[in-house]
Amino acid sequence: MSSATEESYRILRSRIDLSPLPKFSRDVTERVIHASADFDYYTDLVCDEEWLAEGVAALAAGAPVIADSVMVAAGITGSPVLCKIDEPLTQRLARTAFISRAAAATRLAFGEVGPGAFWVVGGGPDALAEILSRRVEPAFVVGLPVGFVGAAEAKEALRASRLPSVSNVSEKGGPAVAVAAFSALLWHALAVTGTRAGWEPTRGVSPGEPDAALAGDDGTGW
Repeated sequence: MSSATEESYRILRSRIDLSPLPKFSRDVTERVIHASADFDYYTDLVCDEEWLAEGVAALAAGAPVIADSVMVAAGITGSPVLCKIDEPLTQRLARTAFISRAAAATRLAFGEVGPGAFWVVGGGPDALAEILSRRVEPAFVVGLPVGFVGAAEAKEALRASRLPSVSNVSEKGGPAVAVAAFSALLWHALAVTGTRAGWEPTRGVSPGEPDAALAGDDGTGW
């Protein structure tokens, strides 16, 4: 962790006390606030500790990671990630099925990977709506799309589905905060003995001592 990042976290912790939160909720919230410089996420995020633990376990067990957008995929440097949004087949499916590219990419990713994936949604709401409507049986969903049209409603539907997930109430969200939430969970998954998470699924890494790839994964440089 660079000295600038350490100082940034020091400032954050001097302004808000997240210690009452359980560990996964605390780490997700801290990373999201750090990535966005937005303290409102303290009350806006909806974190369920049991669901977050399921997300960590899924990553540690080697669940494939799927991103809804190029920006989300680009932000995830600590793990292999699948993103179909820019593939020619996605564009053809979107045209022929009269759906958005995000929805088409979701269908194709599910067709390739199947149930049990870890989905990271930080673009618009279409991918999240497709995940719910097609019943893709995810292991976990980071549901943090952004926008005034449909984003808050899609996140509310995600919570109502009772799928293991993390989301937020407002229209806010986006790639940086979605990557930040994912990275907080990946951080813990890498610490599991015998983990299959990340690029080198062989070792347990202390959450206090990240590897170099993951250290830059919270979206603050965007």
